[in-house]
Amino acid sequence: MKQESQNKREGFSSSIGVIAAVLGSAVGLGNIWKFPYVTGANGGAAFILVYLVCLALVGLPVMLSEHLIGRATKSNAVGAFKKLQPRRPWFLVGGAGVISAFLIMAFYTTVVGWVYAYIFKSASGALLTNKPQQTTQVFNSLISGVAEPLFWQVLVLIVIGIIIMAGVTKGIERVTKFLMPMLFILLVIIDIRSLSLPGASSGLAFLFKPDFSKITVSAILAALGLAFFKLSVGMGAMITYGSYVDKQENLPKMAVKVALSDTLVSLMAGIAIFPAVFAFGFEPKAGPPLLFIIIPTVFNSMPLGRIFMVLFFLLTAFAATGAMLSLLEVPIAYFTEEYQWSRRKATLITIVGIGLLGSTATLSNSVLSNVLIFGKTFFDFFDFATSNVLLPLGGIFIALFAGWQWGYANVKREMTNEGQLRNEGLFKVYIVLVRYLVPIAIAIILLTGLNIIHI
Repeated sequence: MKQESQNKREGFSSSIGVIAAVLGSAVGLGNIWKFPYVTGANGGAAFILVYLVCLALVGLPVMLSEHLIGRATKSNAVGAFKKLQPRRPWFLVGGAGVISAFLIMAFYTTVVGWVYAYIFKSASGALLTNKPQQTTQVFNSLISGVAEPLFWQVLVLIVIGIIIMAGVTKGIERVTKFLMPMLFILLVIIDIRSLSLPGASSGLAFLFKPDFSKITVSAILAALGLAFFKLSVGMGAMITYGSYVDKQENLPKMAVKVALSDTLVSLMAGIAIFPAVFAFGFEPKAGPPLLFIIIPTVFNSMPLGRIFMVLFFLLTAFAATGAMLSLLEVPIAYFTEEYQWSRRKATLITIVGIGLLGSTATLSNSVLSNVLIFGKTFFDFFDFATSNVLLPLGGIFIALFAGWQWGYANVKREMTNEGQLRNEGLFKVYIVLVRYLVPIAIAIILLTGLNIIHI
């Protein structure tokens, strides 16, 4: 029987490869798109400080928990829980992660398709205007179409599918080891250009000069939610990637490196955006339209703006690609290990399924705009179901599993690499966080997202 499941299980070949792949998972549109506009809407520098605290206390412990579970079992998100708790229904947590990854890809590929389209539009001159009204028309024309947005979504799926079929080492690791350095290089180039603009200092002050009067309860909740969602936790991706990590890897150290690098990318994206936004008198609280409407307008207002606009959307595509690889790998690992499918078969079937389901999200602004699920379009429903329900629930149960169910000695053994690492103090802090603070904090995210509590 020539099935891949019988071959030696793949894994990342080096520490650099591990960090590149995991960072590629954490870095995504959230860094280039969501982090800047949420920061802008919540006051800038003071919000960033609150975000960093939430990242250390909530985001990092959950990510580390997933890595520990994955590496201990060398299994996919479902198989990992089956191995650790074979007679209890904890595998449902992994199953929810597989479903979450699938649903996220359904609408995420829609947005990434817009990004791919904007690389072409910025290069071809379709975005050569410094008037927001005209960039709004270009964006609305794209998302309200049928053939064009579907074409870009299919192209996204083909690109990701080809990389995933190449495997963990030759596909995911090789590509992310190229994408992450390129992402940093492009960000540095755009940052330098943005900082050279007259009036750029106002943007830097907005990002790095804290005004604690801007901190409200809603801002704290926004920082908490962003810290949780930014690291790609709760969806099985970090369990899956953790399963490819060598047993000798220092997981806590790796998690900190990834979190700090991810935050650095977000700050560099902010430096690329806000000095330019302030220099040309635009509104930093523009919200989601910041990426597709305000950014083209800003770049068209500066010398050589067309070149830098192409670079900006190219780096955005790089960031999104790394994130999509980890999302798609979750169901691929599940199907290849639980059903013994070949990697090619699992990839083809999965991307076709995502394409069919995702097309409903892509057409939510056109022919399916009046088709609603619980009062929401397909796009909004997929987003709501994952962000507000499945991911927070997954995060809560992962923390509870690591903190209470798996066993104190088992978790300690995995975190200390069988006692080789002298990090007992760090472990004690970690176990307190995942047992008490993390479940409560994520429960607040869940209840707020469901509008059960209003703060």
